[in-house]
Amino acid sequence: MLDLIIKNGQCYIDNKLVNIDLGIKEGKIVEIENINQQSKEKFDASNLIVLPGCIDTQVHFREPGSTDTEDLNSGSKAAVIGGITGVFEMPNTNPPTANKEEFQKKLDLAKDRMFCNYAFYFGATPSNQSELSKLKNLEGCCGVKLFAGSSTGNLLVHKEEDIEKVFEHTSKVVSVHSEDEDILNQRKKLRENGNVLTHQVWRNEESAISSTRRIVKIAKRLNKKAHILHVTTKEEVDFLSQHKGNITFEITPQHLTLYSPDCYQRLGTYAQMNPPIRDKSHYDRLWYAVRNNYNDTIGSDHAPHLKVNKDKEYPNSPSGMPGVQTILPVMLNHVNEGRLKLEQLVKLLCENPTNIFGIQNKGFIKKDFDADFTIIDLKKVIEIKNENIESKCGWSPFNGEKFKGTPVATIVNGEIKMKNGKILGEPSGKPMVFK
Repeated sequence: MLDLIIKNGQCYIDNKLVNIDLGIKEGKIVEIENINQQSKEKFDASNLIVLPGCIDTQVHFREPGSTDTEDLNSGSKAAVIGGITGVFEMPNTNPPTANKEEFQKKLDLAKDRMFCNYAFYFGATPSNQSELSKLKNLEGCCGVKLFAGSSTGNLLVHKEEDIEKVFEHTSKVVSVHSEDEDILNQRKKLRENGNVLTHQVWRNEESAISSTRRIVKIAKRLNKKAHILHVTTKEEVDFLSQHKGNITFEITPQHLTLYSPDCYQRLGTYAQMNPPIRDKSHYDRLWYAVRNNYNDTIGSDHAPHLKVNKDKEYPNSPSGMPGVQTILPVMLNHVNEGRLKLEQLVKLLCENPTNIFGIQNKGFIKKDFDADFTIIDLKKVIEIKNENIESKCGWSPFNGEKFKGTPVATIVNGEIKMKNGKILGEPSGKPMVFK
C-alpha cells in the first residue's frame, strides 16, 4: 500500500505539464503513472499544478542570537505556508556559524523543530581556512557564505588576500554578499539622519560592481565556484552575463518588484535592505537578466526584524525584510503578468539550486527522488496581510497587495505539511544531502 497518492494534477515533469498521478511511499516518489492501487492518503490536485518542491536558497532564521525576531521553527512555518519545501539558512547568527561546534549546534537546534527540509551555510572568517578545508562531507552543509561587505552580524572577509584564502581552501560553492567594504566606509558620511533614500547613495552601484569584479577574478583564477547573492545593479548583470560557467548569481523577488524612490516613499525604513533597492533602470536590467536566463536562482533573502527596530530613525534602523512566505506568490504573479514563464521559475527555484549546489534527489519529479512538492493554483488571487505572516516579525513589505497565483499545499518528504494556508502535523524536516 502507498502512503500518499497525488491524483488529477498537472505535474511538471521534463519541462512540461503532464496529467499524471504520483505515488509516494516512505518519503520517495515510487510511481509516476495513472494509479489505481490503495493508499493511506489521497490528495486531489484537480485544477492544480504540481511542481517539484521549491527551495529558497537564502534565508536568515536568526537562531541562535535573535530568537525574539525569528527562530528555526517559526521561519520554517513561514516557509511551508509559502510553498517552500527546503531552505538554505545563513550563518550570521550570534554566535556565527563559523566552526564545526556551532554548525553542529545548529543541526541539533533544527532537529524535530523545522517543518521544511534545511541546509546551513558555514560562515567564512579571515582565519578559519582550516575549518573550510574540511567541509566536503559535512552533513547539511550547502556551502560557504562570505560577507565581502559588512551587513547584519559580524562576519566579514574584505581583504583580497583573505578572500583568496577562503576560495583556495574550500571545495564547496562560495556564496557572496558582494559589496566593497572600503567603498562602504568611504561613503558612510553620505548617509543622512532620517532620510532612508540616502541608503542607496551610501551603498552605491560602485560598491557592488567593484566587489563582484574582484570575486569573479579570484574564483576564475582558482577555478572555484562563486555564487553572487542578491545582485542589484545593471553593471553586475552585464558583467556576470559575460562570466558564466563556475560563476552563478541570484536576484531577490523584492528587487524584481520594488524600485526607488517609490518604495522608500511608501515603506520608509521597511524598504531598507543590503544591497539596497535601486532605481527603475536597475530593476529593468534585472528583469532583462531573468528574461534571458542569465541569472540562476531566486532567493528571498528572508531577513526579518521586529517593527520596533524597523521604526527607528535611519540609519539606526536595521536592513532586511521577511520574504520566505511571499517569494512564490510574488513570483507567480509575475508569471501571470507575462514577465517570465513557469518553466523559468521552476529552473530558478527547483532545478538550478539542485544542480549548482549538488543537492541529492531533489528539484525534479522523478522516480526514487524525494517526495517534496509545491502544489500551486495559478488562478487564485490572494491578498498578503501582516496578520497572516508566520514569521515572528509580523509584517511584509507587500502588506495589502494582491497577487495572482499561490501555493495551496506543501508536501515535504511525502507528508502534507500545509494545505490551504493551514500548517498540518509536526515538524519533520531533514537536513539536505549533497553530492
